[in-house]
Amino acid sequence: MLVLGIEGSANKIGVGIVSDNGDILSNPRHTYITPPGQGFLPKETALHHQKHAVRLVKESLDIAGVTPSDIACIAYTKGPGMGGPLVSCAVVARMLAQLWKVPIVGVNHCVGHIEMGRVVTGAEDPVVLYVSGGNTQVIAYSEQRYRIFGETIDLAVGNCLDRFARVLSLSNDPSPGYNIEQLARQGSKFLEMPYSVKGMDVSFSGLLSYIEEAAKSLLAKQEATPADLCFSLQETIFAMLVEITERAMAHCNTSDVLIVGGVGCNLRLQEMMQVMVSERGGRLYSIDERYCIDNGAMIAWPGLLAFKNGQVTPFEETTCTQRFRTDDVLVTWRD
Repeated sequence: MLVLGIEGSANKIGVGIVSDNGDILSNPRHTYITPPGQGFLPKETALHHQKHAVRLVKESLDIAGVTPSDIACIAYTKGPGMGGPLVSCAVVARMLAQLWKVPIVGVNHCVGHIEMGRVVTGAEDPVVLYVSGGNTQVIAYSEQRYRIFGETIDLAVGNCLDRFARVLSLSNDPSPGYNIEQLARQGSKFLEMPYSVKGMDVSFSGLLSYIEEAAKSLLAKQEATPADLCFSLQETIFAMLVEITERAMAHCNTSDVLIVGGVGCNLRLQEMMQVMVSERGGRLYSIDERYCIDNGAMIAWPGLLAFKNGQVTPFEETTCTQRFRTDDVLVTWRD
């Protein structure tokens, strides 16, 4: 059984094809990159997705060496995400489902990241740290739901990093977070910053406001370099994330951790998490940018799992929702 998945919740559009044994047959994507100092807006991002969607579908079929008649189902990102880009990809999914006369399955973007991480790494039942541009959550599975144990109460970690990258006018190619990571490796001076953990939740808005303001005077007085600022920001944010992840591990009585989402590619985050997990006698599961960053296969795979368990989205319900909670999804494919 083959399923084609379409992802386009933010500035990346991807189309992937997976088989029911977990093989990823193809997974091309294209990123909308804006000039340094600028973010991406819904309208322009939606137009980008519309421009590249059909080409990526054809490319995905060619790479996989299959034809539309081989596809059993179409999966698409129902949410969460940016409205315009989500709708653009949903329209493509509906069009293909009608042309190819196959069912359609709406997929939760967050669950897509989790299931992609599980199938690629082989992790069975870890605590999941989901960190991306729009989401920051600590998650564990229980009774057919991915339960959220902790999350950001304001900004997502990726959004925090991206916005600080604009302050330094860092390039958005391949991503601002990646360029912060590279610059942070050159930093040597740690600057004390606000550390805001509230129980199982984290807050980044105060930290961002502080470093945006402090950066101006520190750089002007040459008391710190851009590398020092990136280094200090990363160390502070990642320490907060490791803390709430460890607290969830203790609550769930588990020693394994899976990191997913675009920020999960960050090697320093993986390194810090590895230290904590090793001290608890557990194992860290992480994935590289092929599967961490938004992609079509991460939508195709949970779509396939849901489809095999009898879940199909009625055509009149193939809409999108910008706010679609991870724990709203009934995970029928797990015991």
